[in-house]
Amino acid sequence: MIRRSPDRTAYALAGLLGTAAVLHVVRPEPFDSIVPERLPGTPRFWTYASGAAEGAVAAAVAHPRTRRIGGYAAAGLFAAVFPANVSMALRWQRKPPLYRAIAWVRLPLQIPLVWWALRVARPDRDR
Repeated sequence: MIRRSPDRTAYALAGLLGTAAVLHVVRPEPFDSIVPERLPGTPRFWTYASGAAEGAVAAAVAHPRTRRIGGYAAAGLFAAVFPANVSMALRWQRKPPLYRAIAWVRLPLQIPLVWWALRVARPDRDR
């Protein structure tokens, strides 16, 4: 089994979160469409807020001094966006089969993302 360095794993997670943060600003429309209707305010507010949160968490994960709290924050963020992913899966029932498949596959993918974030928060647990 190949062991990855804690820094490399953290940087990869930071890169994923940072990319998502940029996409929330550069191309907000897809994110707007999955914001649950029950949330107060506009979908664009939640798109930008979640993008800002992802950017902040990415920065925390990237820096060794804040990596532990950043990893826990990333796990919490992945759990917090789960309702948006459920909302997307439910709203996309009339979309083409590929879109529906993507929406439903995203749901269980939150589990390895949370696990990855917790691994970054607790790299000493792998040894």
